[in-house]
Amino acid sequence: MPNTSKVKKKVVKTKTLNKVKSKPSKKPSVKSKEINKNPIKISKTYLPKESEKYMCEKHKIFFRMKLQEWKKELIKSNNEALYNGSMDDNSISADIVDQASSYTDKNVEMKAINRQIKLISEIDKALARIREDTYGYCLDTAEPIGLKRLMARPVAKYTIAAQEKHEKNEKVHADD
Repeated sequence: MPNTSKVKKKVVKTKTLNKVKSKPSKKPSVKSKEINKNPIKISKTYLPKESEKYMCEKHKIFFRMKLQEWKKELIKSNNEALYNGSMDDNSISADIVDQASSYTDKNVEMKAINRQIKLISEIDKALARIREDTYGYCLDTAEPIGLKRLMARPVAKYTIAAQEKHEKNEKVHADD
């Protein structure tokens, strides 16, 4: 056992040595530039306006906050559903009709949870597009999706016309 404590001490010493050796660079890093830049703040009641430049910083902040809040709500809802669903597992009924009903209910719940997990993934992708400055623009045509559409569906990736084209293609391939 004494060998492991010596190893830990050595690791700690090397970590502190590395910290001491590193000197702050004279050039400001990208992070420090962002910190020095005045962050744009929006009120909780702010709504994007058509009169503002499309996908300005205010719009990006608004949609980032909206997406993050939506994601938080979905995760909370999923956790509650999973917790409550696991609590019901102990109640096994002798009646076959009750068992079938319980199974059907659980199946519906799991499908809803799976849909929400996919939606969380779409939210993560939308947040990544905000970071990459491609949010709000169609992935096919690069045209603005539009504030009204994004307000209704913040994870939208396509303009309405491009979305209809995708859905039509999916239907054609599904019929094959």
